[in-house]
Amino acid sequence: MPEAYERHLVPVFFQPFAVDLAARAAALRPRTVLELAAGTGALTSALLTAVPTASVVATDLNEAMVTAGSAREPRAQWRQADAQDLPFEDGGFDLVVCQFGVMFFPDRPAAYAEVRRVLAPQGRFLFNSWGPLASHGFGAAFQTALEQSMPEGAPPFLRAVPHGYSDPATVTADLTAAGLTLDTAAEVTLEGVAESAASVATGFLTGTPVSAAVEAREDAQSLRAAVTQRMTERLGSGPVKATMSATVYTAHP
Repeated sequence: MPEAYERHLVPVFFQPFAVDLAARAAALRPRTVLELAAGTGALTSALLTAVPTASVVATDLNEAMVTAGSAREPRAQWRQADAQDLPFEDGGFDLVVCQFGVMFFPDRPAAYAEVRRVLAPQGRFLFNSWGPLASHGFGAAFQTALEQSMPEGAPPFLRAVPHGYSDPATVTADLTAAGLTLDTAAEVTLEGVAESAASVATGFLTGTPVSAAVEAREDAQSLRAAVTQRMTERLGSGPVKATMSATVYTAHP
């Protein structure tokens, strides 16, 4: 999964927003940075480029992601860590950042409380979360193709998890419950460029939890082909573009 995620999804979805988030991080002039849910290191690399003097600790719950990320971006210190139980001292970081990871935390207020604990008194928490599925051109096209190809019931993963935490009021309430104060919430819409609709389909089908539901089927191969064809019909052949929206949040203790 990390290989497919890195190959097909990171350049299209995560790299544009990593550049945006790293620029926002640089404006805060941090010296010590903790990254949560770092994945394979798209934001990690962007941070180290934007703030070359900062010390960056990148973490992820998934050991396979940590292994892949540390190989991809060795300038950071990598550690396997649960965001809800961080293995770091109180007040040790000027900045905690997380790119498209908070949606996956089982108990967000608990994770945010850990962020508050490890932040220095004047520190900042900077993170983003995808908007509704309809605001993500690639994701919406994939989910539609998947539902058309699986009329008996397609996995709701995209709508329920990556795009299921898109209400700023809900995010603000979770931050408040953890003792953090929201500073800003800004909607950002960027364009993703993929080598083909087929590449994006492959990324979703093999680089996300959707893969488990697909691989369990006897018709997995024909199902993947059907989803790919429908995405191509909707987005076009050759290189394809789509807009993607997210909300970027900053908060402080």
